[in-house]
Amino acid sequence: MGLLRTDIWRTGILHCPLPEILARGSVEGLAATWLPDPGPFRFLADPFGLWRDDRLYVFAEAYDYRNRIGRIDVFVFDRAMRLLDARSVLSEPWHLSYPVVIADGDEIYLLPEAYRSGRLTLYRAVSFPDRWERVSDFAFPEAAIDASPVRIDGRWWMFYSPSGGSGADRQSLLHIAWADALCGPWHLHPGNPVRRDRRNARPGGTPVLIDGRIVLPTQDCTRTYGGAIVPLTVTDLTPTHFAARAGVPIVAAADWKPFTDGLHTLSAAGDVTLVDAKRISRSPRRIAIELDRLSRRRLGRPGGR
Repeated sequence: MGLLRTDIWRTGILHCPLPEILARGSVEGLAATWLPDPGPFRFLADPFGLWRDDRLYVFAEAYDYRNRIGRIDVFVFDRAMRLLDARSVLSEPWHLSYPVVIADGDEIYLLPEAYRSGRLTLYRAVSFPDRWERVSDFAFPEAAIDASPVRIDGRWWMFYSPSGGSGADRQSLLHIAWADALCGPWHLHPGNPVRRDRRNARPGGTPVLIDGRIVLPTQDCTRTYGGAIVPLTVTDLTPTHFAARAGVPIVAAADWKPFTDGLHTLSAAGDVTLVDAKRISRSPRRIAIELDRLSRRRLGRPGGR
């Protein structure tokens, strides 16, 4: 991505459940509540969430081009979609994004992407929603991008893209692992990569069960990174076999303009769906921001990554 091309994402809540959106194949005409604008050359993306005690907790990547590192923030809404609270809840020395929230028994977990750390780390809520600890007995076989777990008939499946290889590989390969418990042990699927297609391989949201089959939102990266969401219906899934068919791309709604250049997350949260939409900025101010960041890095100052 050149310095005169900057992806800016906007995160929102659609007042419609994810299975219904996948069935209608469109987000056009749906009522939306948008999260606050974090300011110039910052964005919120990769939203995941859950309802608890009649409150909707939306976790999202908070990114600033001034330091080029993401952290995880939470936004709390009531049933009337009034914003009650917003705060940072998780940061590391490395970039964090795609904060999948998992309720398993009495525990709540967070599984953010952190492939630059060289591993996939699971966090357990110590005091929900803002205190998290690493789960020491979770050991995933490899670093994973956009890891998207789902539990079906007592077995956990993890859909993800591999962190190795080229940037094109990270946008076009789908891997799978399975386990009998969330903490593992996890087993890599022998068919990996089970799918190689820039149009519909990299995960982009919550896997859901529709008519007895898993439907995985995937990203269409042919035109631009995160250009659209393509539902991938899994028709055969065992520890040794995999087959799937791709649906029709779901694009950003026309009335979201100027955020109509991409759509790369559809995640389920009960009766609502969380989304992010992209606009491509070509402001020359990005050059000044990048020069300042590089200067701070040379001088060893904070934020100069």
